[in-house]
Amino acid sequence: MAMDVKRDPAILRRKKVRQMIYGFVGLVALAGVTFYVMQLRPAAPLVDSEPWTGKVTVGDFVRDVRGAGTLVPEDIRWIPARTAGRVDKIVLRPGAKVTPNSVILELANPELQGQVRTAELTWKSGQAQLENVKSSLKQAQITDEAAVKNAEQEFNYAQAQLDANEELAKQNLISTIVLKQFRSGLEQARTRLEVAKSKLKNTMETLDSQLAPQTATVAQQRAQYELLLQQAEELKVRAGMTGVLQVVPVEEGQQVGAGSQLARIANPDSLKATLRISETQTKDLAFGQLAEIDTRNGKVKGHVVRIDPAAQGGTVGVDVQLDGALPPGARQDMSVDGTITIERLANIVQVGRPSFGQENGTVGMFKVTADGKEAVKVTVKLGRTSVSQMEVIEGLNPGDTVILSDMSQYDTFDRVRLK
Repeated sequence: MAMDVKRDPAILRRKKVRQMIYGFVGLVALAGVTFYVMQLRPAAPLVDSEPWTGKVTVGDFVRDVRGAGTLVPEDIRWIPARTAGRVDKIVLRPGAKVTPNSVILELANPELQGQVRTAELTWKSGQAQLENVKSSLKQAQITDEAAVKNAEQEFNYAQAQLDANEELAKQNLISTIVLKQFRSGLEQARTRLEVAKSKLKNTMETLDSQLAPQTATVAQQRAQYELLLQQAEELKVRAGMTGVLQVVPVEEGQQVGAGSQLARIANPDSLKATLRISETQTKDLAFGQLAEIDTRNGKVKGHVVRIDPAAQGGTVGVDVQLDGALPPGARQDMSVDGTITIERLANIVQVGRPSFGQENGTVGMFKVTADGKEAVKVTVKLGRTSVSQMEVIEGLNPGDTVILSDMSQYDTFDRVRLK
């Protein structure tokens, strides 16, 4: 039979104290470990692939913009129909070389041909009537001139009679009454002469005014005839310039109205580059700025001569006139790349253009540490931009190396590890 052993109370108290001390020490150790773990930074992620980096430098900074485009002729001309008609014959097809007098196509317009003949007959009839009026006026002029001649002769005769009778009167061979009669006859002859001269003068002065209405009518008839004749001649549609026929947008038998586009001609020897520049990069573009056009077979210099006043599809059209000869193989509608220089600046802190960040903006960039094993995020203020470079206002120093490739997936981290 077992017997109960009486425990010493002091032993029990010491055991409880030890248990409490062990528990307290354990709690303190657990709290310390927890605090230490909380103070640790999260592990930096490893960048999967080798990033694209660039070094911050100081030097000349060329601001430029770039765009794609095509080579187009500087001299392009559409030839419209001067009058309505039916396409009777297409003489030349696209691709043909033309001169100003080359006939591209012929139109037919029987109604116009009839109008030409009618206008010609009207004009010639008016000419005949004008000649009749001229003849009548000429005859009246001759009659008046003859009347003046007769009046002069009568006056001279009357003057001679008066002179002779005045000598007789001095010798008292005729009476005073007879002498007065001769004097009266002279005055009558003088009056008839003055009237005849006045009538001739009036005839001469009114000759042009009497011819003017008929002359104007004939001139109008002639102008109408020549206009219709020119329209008939223009039924043979000519190139009007030297170049290459590009488009003939009509077919034989087709009816066309006045003003319809019949052909397009371009001069392939004079080309310009038409570039499409992103509308966000065009605020500093100006006429005369230097440009370089890359045809992929060579490069040629040029300058800006035209900027579209409005954007289309997010881009603005810019025409560049070429200052040098095009490389061999360059031809119309060839795709090209163009770079337009906006300005050149000296002693600018700059870095390669990153895949993110806008002009005059602030971005977070990863700066590579000295050992090249990590990259730390820094805040960078950017300034002006070019095609491949950006100005650094603050946040980086010359000699720093930064990651330029897209690091958006690491935006939540302050540092990354590099391979």
